[in-house]
Amino acid sequence: MSWLNSPDPVPGDAASCDPIDTIIVPRTSDLGGFSVRRALPSAKRRMVGPFIFFDQMGPAELLVGGGIDVRPHPHIGLATVTYLFEGEMYHRDSLGTEIAIAPGALNWMSAGKGIVHSERERPERLQAKRPLFGLQSWVALPKHLEEGDPTFQHHGTAEQPEFADNGASVKLIAGSLYGHTAPVKTASDMFYADIALEPGAKVPLDAGWEERGLYTVSGQITIAGQTFDPAQLLVFKPGDNLVVENNSPEPARFVVLGGEPMDGDRYIWWNFVSSSKERIEQAKEDWKLGRFDTVPGDAEEFIPLPDRPGP
Repeated sequence: MSWLNSPDPVPGDAASCDPIDTIIVPRTSDLGGFSVRRALPSAKRRMVGPFIFFDQMGPAELLVGGGIDVRPHPHIGLATVTYLFEGEMYHRDSLGTEIAIAPGALNWMSAGKGIVHSERERPERLQAKRPLFGLQSWVALPKHLEEGDPTFQHHGTAEQPEFADNGASVKLIAGSLYGHTAPVKTASDMFYADIALEPGAKVPLDAGWEERGLYTVSGQITIAGQTFDPAQLLVFKPGDNLVVENNSPEPARFVVLGGEPMDGDRYIWWNFVSSSKERIEQAKEDWKLGRFDTVPGDAEEFIPLPDRPGP
């Protein structure tokens, strides 16, 4: 296939030459041994399609004895999407799931009416230094699925569609893009892909999706004459075809994400997402009173409910 199935921006056409609506520089937090950059939600933008939360973890080198140690905590109304470039995370949840996620694989956990999970590391991995670099995002569930049963899906790196053309390569994480569809069952129409460009390569992002974003991971990319460095979330105007180019001498990597707008507003508080403020208040009470299921094999610890105002 050829990437050039979408037109280049037209010189002199202001709309096609300035397709960027919002640029978000993530706020950074130090979690002790590695940093997290949070791009969504932000003051500039709450969501991009169904994506309501977007974090970059690392890149970091975890020291001996330290690492990922996220105790059991609850979710409602969302699907967590975990994708790694380097390293490993060990997932457990209240459905009884226990699985390690490796680079290029996908963990998709749909919380529905409620689920509890932990993210730790296998003890044997703590005995050596090791890398960590990846993305964690949340996808809001449509209203008719917010109170559905929780589910978990895992797809190994070999299951994810990969394709390349003229120095551009794509691994499709979720949804549909460029005529390909990832195996994970999503709750709404969306796209999420990991794209690498060799020097001189380019790739289009067509206007078929109303809400589209791009997160820069490494290297430099150019869009409509503007150059962008790593760790920026670009949100594009609807209806504009655009082309992402690598005009630098080094490889570049980024992810594209988005989809159709959600079916109404969403509220987010701590680990809870809902179309109803009252539902979030109920989830807070349920966690405080121990009404959520526990994680088999990881039930002795938990993250307590934060002491802060509601949504």
